[in-house]
Amino acid sequence: MAGIDTPAVELRAEPWSAGRTARAIVRFVMRVISIVLLVAAWEILARSGTVTPFVLPSLSSVLARIWNDLIAGDLLINAGLTLYRALVGFLIAAVGGIAIGMAMSRSRLANWFFDPIISVGFPMPKIAFLPIVILWLGLYDVSKISMIVVDAIFPVVAATLIGIQGVERELIWSARNMGAQNRELLWQIILPAALPQIMTGLQVALPIALIVAVVTEMLMGGYGLGGAMITASGFADSRGVFAGIVEIAFVGYCLVKAMSMLRRRLLIWHQEAQDPTTA
Repeated sequence: MAGIDTPAVELRAEPWSAGRTARAIVRFVMRVISIVLLVAAWEILARSGTVTPFVLPSLSSVLARIWNDLIAGDLLINAGLTLYRALVGFLIAAVGGIAIGMAMSRSRLANWFFDPIISVGFPMPKIAFLPIVILWLGLYDVSKISMIVVDAIFPVVAATLIGIQGVERELIWSARNMGAQNRELLWQIILPAALPQIMTGLQVALPIALIVAVVTEMLMGGYGLGGAMITASGFADSRGVFAGIVEIAFVGYCLVKAMSMLRRRLLIWHQEAQDPTTA
């Protein structure tokens, strides 16, 4: 009987596996087709002679420039510095933003103090503080990381506050009736229930951190992907500028994908993890 059952299981599993593989391939093609069309149009337009190589260098020449920078070590240094500034600023903003959001949701005094700051500062372009930060902290990493924190902390605070305020009261009442203390209530009920909203705030803050890191490097100079682009622009190096754009796009894509994977891992218990559209 065992020898008869095993082939039957394999025969039923094979079509399912093939169908799943085909669907995965189709989904992958649908995701990348727009990028493929964009880079193909870029290469065709650059080689058509419609525009000069200075205005639009070909993608192949830009990729060759990126490869040369990688071999020379310049790409690793610049990308490493940009990632260091962006991630350090993001982590500080994440910890500080979650702490402030928790305090605002739990304390009337904290809410009274921070709410006007959040209301005024959230829609304000924080890059306006850059001249003050330069005067106070100079042109080094501390000032760049400070600008990243100032920009990235606001969505984290807002998401944490909204997430905690949106926790169902029935969960809190049930936990209190079962004897949960305030600390247990916060760490075992409120924060897990608010985690999807908090992760959304972190997903918004991470690209902001990278954007601000690149912008501050462009404006303040020095090493980094943004600084390398400004240096290339100063020498009329069109390939270097476009190479910086491609490098920043790749780094940003990797960061966003990494955060999405972390979200799925942390929220594996949540209903959205079972949603096929998030796979």
